[in-house]
Amino acid sequence: MKRLSRRTQPFIESVIREMTRLGEQVGGVNLAQGLPDFHPPAALLSALERVARRPGRHQYSFTWGSPDFRAAVAKKYARFNSMKVDPEREVTITCGTSEAIVATVLALTEPGDEVVILEPWYENYFPACALAGVTPRFVPMRGPRFEIDFQKMRAAFGRKTRLVLLNTPGNPTGRVFSRAELEEIGRLCRKFGAIAAVDEIYEHIWFDGHEHVSLASLPGMEDRTVTMSGLGKSYAVTGWRIGWAVAAPKLTSLIRKVHDYLTVCAPSPFQEAGLAALSLPSSYYSGMREKYARKRSLLLSALAKAGFGFSPPEGAYYVMADVAPLGWRDDWEFLEFLARKVGVIGVPGSSFYRGGRGRTKMRFNFAKRESTLREAARRLAGWDLRSPGRRRRG
Repeated sequence: MKRLSRRTQPFIESVIREMTRLGEQVGGVNLAQGLPDFHPPAALLSALERVARRPGRHQYSFTWGSPDFRAAVAKKYARFNSMKVDPEREVTITCGTSEAIVATVLALTEPGDEVVILEPWYENYFPACALAGVTPRFVPMRGPRFEIDFQKMRAAFGRKTRLVLLNTPGNPTGRVFSRAELEEIGRLCRKFGAIAAVDEIYEHIWFDGHEHVSLASLPGMEDRTVTMSGLGKSYAVTGWRIGWAVAAPKLTSLIRKVHDYLTVCAPSPFQEAGLAALSLPSSYYSGMREKYARKRSLLLSALAKAGFGFSPPEGAYYVMADVAPLGWRDDWEFLEFLARKVGVIGVPGSSFYRGGRGRTKMRFNFAKRESTLREAARRLAGWDLRSPGRRRRG
């Protein structure tokens, strides 16, 4: 047998999904994967039941999405994102936002190009670059609040820069980039002729007066931004795998070609049922944020009492906690103790970094029922988490 492809050697299988398997193995409370343990809105369940019984709804849809669903996505962007979108030429429905990211990187880069990525980053970004044969240029964010260091970001841009890959509201950081930050990123993209690919899957989840702004809505960025999002996080239907990429026609035509050969089309029944999600009233989103704010408070209180360090997330539903105040210096060692002794599952922080950074970090998610979060809090409170203490309290 000839030597196998080296394209996949720079990365490993998903650590996040590995943590879910570990949770099943040890019977732990899974605060690792962004996997809600509560039902989606009743309107979506009713719509899915109706769609399931309709003839012809279980076959291929148009490759880049059903006309009705693309129209609903375009209407959603006018309603919430201050963007005017042509559903015929600017919307591609994908198998989740993850596929939208990979299709975008493959479609819009050449081998040898560079992609600017803020660090820490969602774990899919680096493998997407490796598969495309492009070089990621990581820009470390600053301090416990994960602020953008624009001096370092400007230094990362150069003549080979093809894309900047962003996530706001952010996973794992919880950052919601301000309009001023996005305007500066836009200036860099225009100066260096780069395209911004923005993962906005948590666009409706933000707290404490922060509010999501789409980079594509800013002047001068309409034709050089790919906006990616989906149904999974805002409506608790992560298993439906319905995402999308919204971009100017010149970019969309390339993304659609790659998408076609990656997956043919996104699931037809879930596109039709998803129409119910995109037609929910504004009160749904404000109510959802209130629920997540309560869940966030439950988890932050439990982490504070246990001795973790953290900066409260501005958006999304993750907390990037620091285990250094507890005396730990290795995230995987702490994970083993936390999972097998305490019975709580997180994600090792180093999986969101390159080069051994993030070793004192641990990501937890609060997209759970309040009863689940209280059980996690009970387990955390039952142990002395300090190293080398690691003993059960009482």
